[in-house]
Order: sequence, then C-alpha cells, then structure tokens
Amino acid sequence: MGKVLEMRAITKQFPRVLANDKVDFDLNHGEIHALVGENGSGKSTLMSILYGLYQKDGGEIIVRGQPVQITEPRQAIDLKIGMVFQHFMLIEPLTVAENIVLGSEIRKGPFLDHKRMVSEVERLSEEYGLKIDPNAKVADLSVGLQQRVEILKALYRGADILILDEPTAVLTPQEVEDLFEVLNTLKSKGTSIVFITHKIKEVLAVSDRVSVLRRGKKIGTKSTAETNEQELAEMMVGRVVLLRVEKGPAKPGREVLRLDGVTVKDQFGHVKVNNVSLTVRSGEVLGIAGVEGNGQSELVEAIAGLTKVAGGSIHLSNQDITGWSPLRVRRAGFGLVPEDRHRRGLVLDYSVADNLILGLHGSKPFVHNGLRSEKKIAEHAEELIRDYDIRPPVASQPARALSGGNQQKIVVAREFTQNPDLLICSQPTRGVDVGAIEFIHQQVIAQRDQGAAVLLVSAELDEVLSLSDRVAVMYNGEIVNVMPIEEVTEHKLGFLMLGGRPEEYDANEVSGSADQD
Repeated sequence: MGKVLEMRAITKQFPRVLANDKVDFDLNHGEIHALVGENGSGKSTLMSILYGLYQKDGGEIIVRGQPVQITEPRQAIDLKIGMVFQHFMLIEPLTVAENIVLGSEIRKGPFLDHKRMVSEVERLSEEYGLKIDPNAKVADLSVGLQQRVEILKALYRGADILILDEPTAVLTPQEVEDLFEVLNTLKSKGTSIVFITHKIKEVLAVSDRVSVLRRGKKIGTKSTAETNEQELAEMMVGRVVLLRVEKGPAKPGREVLRLDGVTVKDQFGHVKVNNVSLTVRSGEVLGIAGVEGNGQSELVEAIAGLTKVAGGSIHLSNQDITGWSPLRVRRAGFGLVPEDRHRRGLVLDYSVADNLILGLHGSKPFVHNGLRSEKKIAEHAEELIRDYDIRPPVASQPARALSGGNQQKIVVAREFTQNPDLLICSQPTRGVDVGAIEFIHQQVIAQRDQGAAVLLVSAELDEVLSLSDRVAVMYNGEIVNVMPIEEVTEHKLGFLMLGGRPEEYDANEVSGSADQD
C-alpha cells in the first residue's frame, strides 16, 4: 500500500504548552490508522494542523507525494481531506441533503436544484452504505445518524482522506457497531481513515495500525494485529494501567436515596420514567445498566431537580425533596456528574478556576463580606488541577480551551471534592482516556468507601460491572430487575437490557441446564 499522507517532525507550540513535539505520522492508501493518546496528548492538534485549523510551527506535510502548505480548511478540502469533529457542525433546522451540499449547492439557474441535491445524496449514501433519508430534518435524527450526515458531507466534497475525531464519544454501543461497518465499507472502496480515539478496545476492533502520542510526543506505531490492550495502555500513559478497578467489598449503611413510584413525562406528555422505586445506601455503588434512551437521563434529572416529577416521591437522607430546586437539592448533600458536560456541567466561557467552584461560588471561603476572594479561588483551583491532573495546568484559561477529557476532569474534581451524601455519576468517563478512566474509577470507589451513596449510570457495561455492588436494569422507563453484582453476567445484562424479563432468563437457564444434563 502506498502512502497517501506523511507528516514529518510536526511541531506546534501554544502558550505554556508544546502540543506537538516533532511528531511523525503517515497514512497508507485504504487503511484505518488509529491515533491514540491521553486527553491533551496532541492527537486533535496534529489533525487540526492537517485540516488547516491550526498552523504548524515546524515540519512538513506531504500529500500523495507532494509537499503542501495547508493554511485553511478550504485548502485541505481541495486536497481531498475531510474531517468529522466530535461535536458536529450541522444546521439542525435544515434537511440532511441541505446540510450535505451547504457551500457546494447544486443550482438550476439562480435557484437551488432540490431534486438533484436529493438524488446526489441518495447516490452517495447507497454507494457507501450510509443509509439515510435526504429529506429528514437534522434536528429529528439520532446522534449516530447525524454523524452519518457529517461523513457524507466530507465524501460529497470528494474526500478520500477522512479524519474522524473521537467519533464514538457520543454514540451508543449499537451505533458504534454501525459506524465500524461504515468505516470498513469506506476502507474497501479505497478511503484512507485516521481514527482519533482513546478507547483501546475500539482501536483493536477496527484499525490496521495504531500510533500513540503522549504529552505531545510520538511514542511509537504498531500493527494492530501485533499489539494488545495492556501494551497500548502502557504506551499511552507511560506506566502499568489497571484496566479493572481494585475494590474491597461494600459496607452498605443507612438509606440515602429512596424513590417511591417515580414517574416522569416529557414536554409532550409521554411517559419516560414509569413508576420507578429504588433505594441507594451509603457505602455502596448502585449501577443502572440500559441501552441509552430508556429513561436513565430523565430519572437522573428528576432526582437533581432539573425535571418535574409527574408522580411518586424522592427522598434524600429522609427529606422529601420532590419538587425542590436544583440548588436546594445540591445543598441537601447532592453531587452530580452529568452526562452532558457542556450543557449541565460547565460554563465553557468561564475559567477553569471559576468552573471548579460552580455551586459554591457564593459561599465561604470563596466569598468574604460579599466580595470574591481571588486568592482562595486560585488556591482551590491549583489544588484540584494538581490532584486531578487537569491539562494544561492553567487555572485562568476558559474551559472551552481544554480537551473533552480534561473538561470532564473539571466536573469530576468539583463534584467529588464536595463529599456529597449522594453522588450521581452519569456517563462519568465519556470522552475520557484510559489513564483518566482508571483515576475516575478509583475516585468513585473512594467516595463509596468514605460513606457516599453512589448511583452510577453508564452505557459502558465494563464500567457497570467493574464499579457496581448492585445493578439495576432499566428498559422502556422501568426498572426490570435489581441484582447483587455476584449474580450479574454480561449475557444476563444484555438479555434484560433488550426487554427480556428476569423470569424468562431464569427459565431459559434452567432449560439450558436440563438440556445439557
């Protein structure tokens, strides 16, 4: 396979951070080359240089054998390079076809030729196995389908080098499988793909080669077939990484959270959470497993006071908090790591230091006699930045300047250090690298061992199995079963998550055992 891309000794310096330090990277024709590393290791910066979003300070770029200067995305597009970002750049009120051709519209005289636009999108989606309705409004599509629109946008502009930046960070497991099928189809048609990620299992499942960056430097490139999960984790982090958390047995104490028949409806009156009853005790982790979209998000928002409860009651430490405001719930001893850090966890234009005191910003020691104590805020930020390894370690920069994983560390640091009675972690490691996952998992268990009641909501079955002391399975807005971790298997969880009933599973097991006898 010939090289379609070479990046030689690429260097990029930001204030106080050397993001890329003489990095080499190459891409073969018709391969999937994974680019992995911890959050802040320089992966996205390197590819942003290739796409013209950043300008390199040193090194050279060679595309199809020719040295090139790429100073803006239009030049990258002209070189048949496309990039799909972690946070999509779509206009929601427009249709799929309108989004795909935007900026390169098909016209009939002075007017848009809508019929030809739709026809061209249908042809592309058929050719690459990216089935989608060209006339659907983007606002009505799932995240996985919106990603297909982004990929089709790049292909419509002629891309045969495709950069995917953390493409699975916001996808369900089923959508990830669909994406991998798409990538293999693209590869079979000669498209060369750079797959930026930190999820090692996905690297092993879909890539041909993998290059590892650590703190701006390239550590090495491996043939995927000749490496393994542990080796890649060590290359990424620079030390042995525990891929499963070590924990002692739980010591459950008093009841901290009790839900009695909680029902939640959406704005259209549709039931999203149906008559859920549940308890979480101090000193335990209760994991909620389920395919995303089965009421987990609405249940968390109801407990947090972000969504009205249509029926039932919520008790926190023997107080009925049903209908309380989010701030009042928080002050009652509640901490939340939300699933959407941008919408619920951060104010992106605020500094890292200010984000680390959200919810505490009106309290001592950060306010004295009605005035902010900049010294106390700065000391608090420096301590959390150090303890939670937030990179780059600059308290004054806006949160939006950090990578997704480091933004997540801000939220985790703020919530965990308040020592809440009830800690809800909703997708706590989404968009986070393997080293940070290990650290966050250890902190969750530390909270449990300090006496917090932890409610864990995760789409990652490994995470649920690794951290939980009990597991509740949620399907179609209902809790279908609650089990001690000793009784949980991946097979049983999968059966229940897809709508199976516990008695049906047990009957099948008995029947299977009888057949074997």
